Amino acid sequence: MFHVELSADSTQPPYEQLRMAVIEQVRAGTLTAGTKIPTVRALAAELGIAPNTVARAYRELEADGVLETRGRQGSFIASSGDPTRDIAGRAAVDYVTTIRRLGLDDADAIAFVHRAMD
Repeated sequence: MFHVELSADSTQPPYEQLRMAVIEQVRAGTLTAGTKIPTVRALAAELGIAPNTVARAYRELEADGVLETRGRQGSFIASSGDPTRDIAGRAAVDYVTTIRRLGLDDADAIAFVHRAMD
């Protein structure tokens, strides 16, 4: 079942709250491969936000491989499972490759990650 709640008090914009809510539900197994999600207009009306906001979240989720659009049939949770971990893993490998090419050591690499997360 697809259910999302947005917080007006959040520092995150609504499209990001929506994007992360979908990803969290995929990771939790609440939204499984093949689950149909509401249309942009239907979800925008349900959440009381602009359709462009939902469309942006859906585009980003599709770009990340979380959603797949099947034309007039609608949008569905992709059958590839949780692609976010795969994307994160590839980003980590790219980061380490860059650090090595720059001649920095592991301690420096980890320090940069900690600073970036703060």
